[in-house]
Amino acid sequence: MSQSLRIRSLLAMGASMTVLAAVATAAPAFAQTAPQAGGNVLEELVVTAQKKEEALQDVPIAVSAFSQDSLEAQKIDGGPNLQQAIPNVTFAKGNFTNTFNFAIRGIGNKAVGVSTDGGVGVHENNAPLQSGNLFDAEFFDVERVEVLRGPQGTLYGRNATGGVVNIITAKPTDEFEANIRAEVGNFGTQKVRGMINLPIFGDKLAIRAAGAYLKRDGFVTNTFNNHKVDDRDLYSTRVSVMFNPVDSLRTNFMWEHFNEDDSRARVGKQLCTKDNGPATVGGVPTGAARAFLTQGCLPASLYGNSAYGTVNTSGTLTGELGNIFGFTSGDTNAGDTASRSLREIETLFDPIYQSKSDIYQFNLAYDLSDKLTFTAMTSYSKGNVYTKLDYNRNVSTVPFNNTPLTPGGVFADPQVGTTNKFTTLDVSSGDSKQFSQEFRLQSAFDGPLNFNIGGIYFDYKTTTDYYVIGNSLTLSALALNFQRTGNPNCNPVTLPTNCIGIDPNATPDGSGHNYYDNRSPYHLKSNALFGELYWQANEKLKFTLGLRRTHDDKRLDVFDTVLLSPGIGLKQSTTTPTAKSVFDELTGRFGFDYKLTDDNLLYAFYSKGYKGGGSNPPAATGSASVKAQFDPEFVNAYEIGSKNTLAGGSVMLNATGFYYDYKGYQISKIVNRTSVNENIDATVYGLELESVWSPIHNLKLNANIGYLHTKIADGVSSIDTMNRTQSNPAYTLVKAGPGLPNAAVGSNCVLTTAGVATLIAAGAGATVPFACGGAAVFQGFLATPAATGGAGLPAGTAAFLANATGLYNYGAGYSIEGTTANLSGNDLPNSPHWTTSVGAQYTWDFSGGWSATLRGDYYRQSKQFTRVYNTAYDGLKSWENANITLKVEKPEWGLQFDAYVKNLMDDTPITDAYTTDDSSGLFTNLITLEPRTYGVSIQKSF
Repeated sequence: MSQSLRIRSLLAMGASMTVLAAVATAAPAFAQTAPQAGGNVLEELVVTAQKKEEALQDVPIAVSAFSQDSLEAQKIDGGPNLQQAIPNVTFAKGNFTNTFNFAIRGIGNKAVGVSTDGGVGVHENNAPLQSGNLFDAEFFDVERVEVLRGPQGTLYGRNATGGVVNIITAKPTDEFEANIRAEVGNFGTQKVRGMINLPIFGDKLAIRAAGAYLKRDGFVTNTFNNHKVDDRDLYSTRVSVMFNPVDSLRTNFMWEHFNEDDSRARVGKQLCTKDNGPATVGGVPTGAARAFLTQGCLPASLYGNSAYGTVNTSGTLTGELGNIFGFTSGDTNAGDTASRSLREIETLFDPIYQSKSDIYQFNLAYDLSDKLTFTAMTSYSKGNVYTKLDYNRNVSTVPFNNTPLTPGGVFADPQVGTTNKFTTLDVSSGDSKQFSQEFRLQSAFDGPLNFNIGGIYFDYKTTTDYYVIGNSLTLSALALNFQRTGNPNCNPVTLPTNCIGIDPNATPDGSGHNYYDNRSPYHLKSNALFGELYWQANEKLKFTLGLRRTHDDKRLDVFDTVLLSPGIGLKQSTTTPTAKSVFDELTGRFGFDYKLTDDNLLYAFYSKGYKGGGSNPPAATGSASVKAQFDPEFVNAYEIGSKNTLAGGSVMLNATGFYYDYKGYQISKIVNRTSVNENIDATVYGLELESVWSPIHNLKLNANIGYLHTKIADGVSSIDTMNRTQSNPAYTLVKAGPGLPNAAVGSNCVLTTAGVATLIAAGAGATVPFACGGAAVFQGFLATPAATGGAGLPAGTAAFLANATGLYNYGAGYSIEGTTANLSGNDLPNSPHWTTSVGAQYTWDFSGGWSATLRGDYYRQSKQFTRVYNTAYDGLKSWENANITLKVEKPEWGLQFDAYVKNLMDDTPITDAYTTDDSSGLFTNLITLEPRTYGVSIQKSF
């Protein structure tokens, strides 16, 4: 860390201490103020942030909690909406199935891959979930939702460096209760939600059942067929059984089921500033070689007019192959542009999204004595998901050429179907199983020392398949079969070394080599011992020491890339059949909390957090910039805070300051058609303010403010796949051609501009004059006949071939992968400097027991970056959101009417973006908010 940064950080922390101390020491004066006549005292919420029931204001942790009522009032329907009510929290849907980035203080999960872990742990009833439906499902029949900010490993989470989201479901009680709620809204929205609680035998045995159903039309228009897509058709059910045979033994069983079958889109709009390729290189006209000098899309702002172009398909693997084999000629998107509406796409077919999951939990608490409690938590879950999308969100304007394999320009692909259009789709599927067992022993002694200790075993298995399927790929396989065997429909069983297998099934099963299949069977075993020791030094001062020892064992079965290679079926790697990553780490926290008064708490803690590393795919580790294993993340976190209840209970004012020294922050990019992860160091610091004020009876105001500063460490650099040359005219980007190692085909690399100009001038531009992979590969590629995938330079260029190695290394000292970008001082991704939310609600009481409550909420998130490179292409503008709700109820009748408007201004901000890989043309997938929705509901309680 530089000296200037240290000074600024110390000043920031010092200022934080001053502010927090001022808040805390000023509190007693306010606390002496009597409640107003109307009794405007804020409701106290009980949480289990420290694995025991405590009032929220007594917990020395930065935690935000929401009851079912507050979730409904603020229209926090599910996980994505939490960001609008918590400082320094952001949420973005991931590019792949069942992935998301819930980030707290800039720490979430920007890594991609089956062996990665989330920086924020997602729990249900205190049990960790490696794969969950935080993005898919809506909250229903919950007791509360807790969000803890900062590392929580000594009591929470498997690897919770950023924090924890803990969903506490409603438990059975010893009183009968039931309710049913029906809602209708725009976009054809239909929601039904209900619960029933049945006491069977007093307070000994009770059953609670709850469910929720959602069906609505799509938010997005597919302009190709005028269908509404990204709709919802899903339901969730939950059954809980409480059995307490004696007062000292309490048990609870829960089963939760989720099912979805609709056209949910994994990603939204697709943007691209088209790259036509250079007209000249080094003063030499590129001619036909221009098609092999484009990367598809250029790095330009997502808000400019040019961003609504389409991918130059010559810069994609499928387009490159189509051009080489003659099925297409140049850019099949020529002259086409995308709609300016972020809620319009153009695809040949509508998305498919199917998901199921089940969670089973059994929790037991046994009082060994009135001072000692043993707790056991058993959890098992399973799930599967299948999604299908048009890979390119536009329909090609140029049909196939008329060839023997595409008569009349039409081709019947077994997976894509029959069409005359260049079409690519992707299928993402997977299944998972998880088991966890946790034991804890907690004391409640009268003396100064107490403890909470335990251990957890965690076992997670999953197999994911990510397919990229294109009719151009199948055509290329048929063409290669004809070249090698004389029969495009040859039998790969009888000719396994020459014939490429074609999967005949509409739904890919992994047998074909006519598509890309990234299969990742993954097994994680983790165990940990953890605990906290509490010393109550006096009635005001308490010290806490927490330790955790974690052992992670990750195993990833590795399959070779078999796209367009002879044979059938996936083949497990013979060089690295299983990639293994083992980590064993000690983490913990130490600090104190001090009660200035019963209503004012001051605390300070140091915590060390850890998140496991993992394995990068071997197909990508041939790249010099990619390590076989990415490292774990570590954070040294320093936090001070103050929690205050003021003005006789009518004001809650909480403030937190924090400073993180982050080592090994994991980020992702795509190399050779597969996601890989690398590590960078960074510092993070900021402030958070949460407040609620009830100035008069029936009026409540709230305001949350988060300030966040992130900085990547000095000396950190990385190759930006969007700008491999870093705009240096001495280098030129080229696209790898056939005849190279399979994984590299369609990828981009950098050669010297002088070398590329020499090649083009030699007359090789009409074929494929470029290769990535080193001088030896390059020379062999030039000498290989064009018919078998090389450049096939004319015989008269023997002298040129003899000097190919020297030409390739022209200008020694550069990296063929590209020029690294300096990341020093850049912001971490998804880390806006400011997050602000304010809300107000007022209740009118009428005669006859009726009341009406009007509430409004406003949220604003400042500008941020989507990637660590912090270029204009990465920048996202600030955005805002407003919601309004109205509730009319008569509790005596158990009757409640609601009306709401979400996203009042009907804004469509870009909340995150994902950059695809070289072989896809580097287009950008967008994530945005839901449009303005409104509706009414009625609820009857019994």
